[in-house]
Amino acid sequence: MVNRLTTAQSTVTMRRCGLPAIVTFAVMAALAALTAPTADAAPRQPRPAAPKEATAPRDAGEPIMAIVSIKTQQVTLYDAEGWILRAPVSTGTSGRETPAGVFAVLEKNKEHRSNMYDDASMPNMQRITWNGIALHGGPLPGYAASHGCVRMPFGFADKLFDKTRIGMRVIISPNDAEPVEFSHPALFSPKAEAIAAAPARAEALPREAAEAAKAADEAKKAAAAATRETATLTASLRKLQVLKTRADAELAYADKALAAARTDEARARAEDLKQKAAAKAADLGTQLEAAKTDSKAKLDAAAAAKDAAKVAQARKADTAKAASEAKLALEPVSIYISRETQKLYVRRPTHKPAPDGGGIVFDATIEVPVTIRNPERPIGTHVFTAVAQNDSGLRWTAVSIDNADDAKAALDRITIPQEVLDRIAPTAVPRSSIVISDEPLSVETNYRTEFVVVLSTQPQGGFITRKPTPPIDVYAANDSFAGDGFNPFFQRSWEPQPPQPATTRRRGGQPYYQQVQPGSSWW
Repeated sequence: MVNRLTTAQSTVTMRRCGLPAIVTFAVMAALAALTAPTADAAPRQPRPAAPKEATAPRDAGEPIMAIVSIKTQQVTLYDAEGWILRAPVSTGTSGRETPAGVFAVLEKNKEHRSNMYDDASMPNMQRITWNGIALHGGPLPGYAASHGCVRMPFGFADKLFDKTRIGMRVIISPNDAEPVEFSHPALFSPKAEAIAAAPARAEALPREAAEAAKAADEAKKAAAAATRETATLTASLRKLQVLKTRADAELAYADKALAAARTDEARARAEDLKQKAAAKAADLGTQLEAAKTDSKAKLDAAAAAKDAAKVAQARKADTAKAASEAKLALEPVSIYISRETQKLYVRRPTHKPAPDGGGIVFDATIEVPVTIRNPERPIGTHVFTAVAQNDSGLRWTAVSIDNADDAKAALDRITIPQEVLDRIAPTAVPRSSIVISDEPLSVETNYRTEFVVVLSTQPQGGFITRKPTPPIDVYAANDSFAGDGFNPFFQRSWEPQPPQPATTRRRGGQPYYQQVQPGSSWW
């Protein structure tokens, strides 16, 4: 009906305008062709339904990971058995895109306000980078609209805040992704006896370390006291030696005076002088020999005290290291393997608050070269997570967000050093993970993060427009951790992803430019 009316109205209009009949009919035919459906026309595809909040129809466990899909603007939370919560999100808009990659919750703040965007409210904030990318409650217009963060429905963000913990894995994928059950010989194989013994070791070794530290302090004090005593004794010896030298000189002078005497009176005076000088020299000689004998014993004791202090200090360090390893053995362990740097990095939480405030300190004492077969060929980005214990040790899942290789092929190319496996695999527990990627660690990885990995093949305007977290190396000698044997402050010997002032990406076959906004920092 609409087509017929439109055609008739067009005909009337053309007649009023005085158009020739042939032209009129030609225009009418063209209009009919444009408006009438054709047999070959493909039916219009329905738009995908907008994401909605959903809860799994079962009792939920503690969330292990959150996966954000930039493509479908949705976040899904998973426990050991599968998905438990879903909700729509709003990620970064064009030019301020939320970076795709692998992250973890670093800090939580119930009532956070932005330092960058006019004190804007960001309730139930869960930070995933220190330069300001986070999950938080916010308005959802139905499309990407943030400055790089992941906005969630206000009520959902409030509900989620109390369910998550620091260190929960957050994966931001350019497309839809989900964990799938996975097994592979390269994954950690914990030993039941090591896991059973771990709590007792974690309880006993700190006491042993405390005793060793006390003994080392006492040995250090004893060595210091012995050193002070020998210093005083050395000064006394030096003084006696000077006096003895002078007495010997006086005796020599008396001998010369006696030899030169020409009268009885002179000889008597010289003889008296010689006797006194000889007595004085003999007495000082006796004192000097006695002091030397005493000094040797005390010098030997001081040397022994120093040696004992060194031994005690070494034992203190060894027991502190063993105690820290025992504590860390109770924690999930995360490994990151970078094809770019050809290195393997290990992170474990210490649960100690960062000395400068914000977040906790992660142990980063293991960083070693790793062998990757065909290192010139891309490997993709894959996250393997131990979600629960089972009869064989651990049950694993895999999530791939960049499929240069599939997950199995990626692990097949990796040879993890045996010494690393010997240190961490026997006591690996649920929530442990292995991440493999072509990417180096981001500059946002530091001593109070697990790992921050950003896909360089995806737009990341909302990440690179923010001022990078400055490198922190002033805490390396912080005494608050020395007693536990932790070496928590990450030494930046790796080659991180530098923030780029402007980068070119390909989107839909066309160049896509990300331009940094001057003065952008924090949030």
